[in-house]
Formats: sequence, structure tokens, C-alpha cells
Amino acid sequence: MELGFIGLGRMGLNMVRRLTRGGHRVVAYSPSGRQRDAVLEAGGVYANSREEMLALLPSPRVIWLMVPSGPPVDENIDDLLPFLSPGDLLVDGGNSFFRDSQRRGARLASLNFHYVDAGTSGGIWGLENGYCLMVGGAPEAVTMAEPAFYTLAQQDGYLHVGPVGAGHFVKMVHNGIEYGMLQAYGEGFEIMHASEFPLDLHAITQLWEHGSVVRSWLLELLERVFSQEQSLEQVRGFVEDSGEGRWTVDTAIQLNVPAPVITLSLLTRLRSRQEDSYSAKVIAELRNQFGGHEMKSKE
Repeated sequence: MELGFIGLGRMGLNMVRRLTRGGHRVVAYSPSGRQRDAVLEAGGVYANSREEMLALLPSPRVIWLMVPSGPPVDENIDDLLPFLSPGDLLVDGGNSFFRDSQRRGARLASLNFHYVDAGTSGGIWGLENGYCLMVGGAPEAVTMAEPAFYTLAQQDGYLHVGPVGAGHFVKMVHNGIEYGMLQAYGEGFEIMHASEFPLDLHAITQLWEHGSVVRSWLLELLERVFSQEQSLEQVRGFVEDSGEGRWTVDTAIQLNVPAPVITLSLLTRLRSRQEDSYSAKVIAELRNQFGGHEMKSKE
């Protein structure tokens, strides 16, 4: 299929690469123009403006947004609207709040445009391993973009989970669960690090990858961390949050659902910004491994 693509950050550019490798024609645009050469090297087409990008696509057009949540999504939609035609589809593949996605979907539907929210997991490893896609939208709109979904996703890694907003809702909960898992690993390894025993934490991660009930991809990434640096002494235990954990906790409260593990993992992230801790170092390293998230070094 042919599609436009806006948002060429660490995930967006890799998604363009995976799409072009899968035989799709991708017309990409970035306001900064900095990724022009990378898009061309990936086999994509680079447009110098939103208007040019849309002019290079057949109708009905599919445009994928991979930009930060909040105002940047609305700003890009506003900038695209003058050049859209009825029946065009916008896909938001970022980490938007699901209520915002519902609002955007209703607005675009009133203007005879389609909107799909595609919660995307996989981080910087998605290029080679494929992504996990949690998609919300009307069936006819989702069908328009399905060839791209199947190319981007791992085998069995794409699911149409419900109407507009459902994709970002499931991704929000997914990230809330991620918060709890990261915190559990961080705390467990801090207990072992502080113990009286001369434990080889690298060897223990390798051990737990074989037959243990706590084995996971995160554990594999932690094994990778320890293979590079056992002590983590140069890593500041500062753990950022990008919003999804807060949204999960807020939503749990609104639904009267107790979510103590996710809530406390969020609060611990806030605590990590006030004082260094070993568990926060573990989480900071893991987030860098699976998502390319920035780590803060000690001064």
C-alpha cells in the first residue's frame, strides 16, 4: 500500500524502514527536514511539505502520525485538514490518551474523515523484531491500513481491539503493567545487590531465563545490561515517565479498580528523581535497552 508518514523519531524512522522493506511506498515528511537522507536511504519518498506529501499519495489517503502525545497531535491534524479529502484516514501511532483519541475521532468523523488509534509497542527493537499493535477504529477504517499493520507487527502481534479510543486504552494499560514489572525487577535485584552473598547478578539473569516463571524479554534485556556493566555505578537512578502510567492510575481510580502495584510503581518513579537508588538504575537501563530512552549520567 501507499501511505504518508509524519514523525521520524527513534521509532517513527524505524517504522518507515520496516514498511519500505515490506514493499510499501512511504511518503514521509518532517518539519525539521533532518531525516530526509535517512528516509531516502530507507527507500522512502521525502516530501518537503504536508501538501506535497498528500499530493504524492492516491486517494483515499492514509497518513500515519508518530508524534508526541498531546498538542503535537492536534497541531498536526490542524495542519493537515486543509489538504485532506473526504474518506482520507489519519492513524495516530503514538501514546495518546484514549479520551483524546475519542475526541479526535469524533471531530474527524464529523468532517467525513477516518481516524484510527494504533497503540504501538516494541521500541527500538521493532525494526528487526516487529511491533505489537493494539488498534482502535471503525472496521472500514482499520481495513484501509491493515496491510501496513501486518507488515509492522510481529506474527500475531496485531489486533483490532475495538472502536476509536480502544487501541490507546489497551496500550495505556499495557504500559501501566510495564511500570509494575520494571519496578518488581528493580526491587528484586536491589535486594540481591544489598545481600550478604557475593551474588553474580549477570549469571542469575541468565539462570532465570531458563525455566523460571519470571523469565521475560525484560529479563533478557537486563542480562544484556549486566553483561555490559555489573555495578551500574555510572548510571543515575533517575526514571522518567511519559504519561501512560499516570493515565492508567487516573483511569483505575475513575473505574473504582484498585491498582496498588501500578500506582506505587508510578510514585516510585517520582521518588527516583529525588534520590539515587539501585532499583531505579536497573529500570533506567532497561528502558534504554527496550525503547532507547535517554539515561542520565552522574556528573
